[in-house]
Amino acid sequence: MPDEFWDHSEIQQAARERHIGRLLRAYRTLQRPRMTQLQLAGWLGIDQSNLSRHERAARPTVDLDKLMQWASILRIPQRLLWFQLHPTHTSEPAPASPTLATVEESGDVDVHRRQFLRASGMTALGMVCSGTAQAVPSGSTVEEIRRMTAGFRAQDNSFGGSYGRSALAAYFSRTVEPLLTSRAKPPLLVAAAEMQQVAGWMAYDVGQPEIGRRHLREALRLCQRAGEEALAAEMLAGMSHQAAFLGAGDSAVDLALAAQQIAGRVHLPALAAEINVLEAHGYAIKGDRAECLAALHHSEQAFEHADGDRPDWLRYFDRSYMAAKTAHVLRDLGASAEAEAYARESLQMAEGYERGRLFNTALLASILADQRRVEEACAEGARAVSMLHRVRSVRALAYLSDLARRLAPFARTTSVKHLYDRFHSVGVVTPRM
Repeated sequence: MPDEFWDHSEIQQAARERHIGRLLRAYRTLQRPRMTQLQLAGWLGIDQSNLSRHERAARPTVDLDKLMQWASILRIPQRLLWFQLHPTHTSEPAPASPTLATVEESGDVDVHRRQFLRASGMTALGMVCSGTAQAVPSGSTVEEIRRMTAGFRAQDNSFGGSYGRSALAAYFSRTVEPLLTSRAKPPLLVAAAEMQQVAGWMAYDVGQPEIGRRHLREALRLCQRAGEEALAAEMLAGMSHQAAFLGAGDSAVDLALAAQQIAGRVHLPALAAEINVLEAHGYAIKGDRAECLAALHHSEQAFEHADGDRPDWLRYFDRSYMAAKTAHVLRDLGASAEAEAYARESLQMAEGYERGRLFNTALLASILADQRRVEEACAEGARAVSMLHRVRSVRALAYLSDLARRLAPFARTTSVKHLYDRFHSVGVVTPRM
């Protein structure tokens, strides 16, 4: 595009408002001949309905990965952008239909994004588990897969999803996938499901929720083949968690209810507590106070009966994690004073969860901002920023962008200005002052 194209008033106004959807609409409608939504969506690697939603959104997306990818594809000049383009982003359009192998081995490349949750996991619940025959791999092979999964999970929890994602994809495709024949026995299927679960959380953490959902659905299928109901419920719970993070309250509730249907057949109080608090979060996002508090009460009751005897894949759900989820629920319900105590409790977490510590620190800062305790919020926000040198996570940037939005009414104060400067230095989007 010639330089003068970017000087159109509609584009300039969208840039001042930091609204990527309106900028995309201006880009499209100012073309001669006029570009259709379908054409532009194809360039961006999304579907037409997704583009339409972004163009009409009252609140623009703050997903830095999307912002950088779309700006690179359209070659939007840096002078118009409110974020810094990363040199690894190319100007080539995302592939329209990448293969799973291409997606996984490419690591951080962008992919075809569609609306995150179109259908709840209820349809997957109807799948019939087929019987298994004789297994080829030995018990030592299954244990090796579990050890590898534990290592990838620890790396993800400490440093974020970017670091081990390509290595996990290579290991799964070369070592695990060839073993998943019709003769695979339940222990192998469950071990493969756990690895797919970690891959799903890694994809989610690097800003690729559609791929994350694909991994979790594949893990769900493996669990059903193995007859492993507890882990199957955990996969639906993970989808509910991701839906809530993206603000999809209806989907978060539906997926949590689907998880409850399965979890009700196994006695695992920690799992029940997790699913109930996820249901509560979905209701909080929807603004349904009564249902939210009821689900939160059920979660607390279940957690009281939870003990340390739980599967490895659920060991992360301890008192600190429960406190963090409760703080999210109460904050999004508008009860920031009550949320604060839980947010502070969530920071009493075990070592090895550095990414979670960053999330919870930013969560506390957002709760303080909602209480108009600006100096304290900025201090916690600065503490969260200082953790970014150890963590690579799109979700972490989203937490900080959310904090920036909550501090916008105080943007002219010295403390917020200084914090915004620190945010800009690490690529966090802030409201335009």
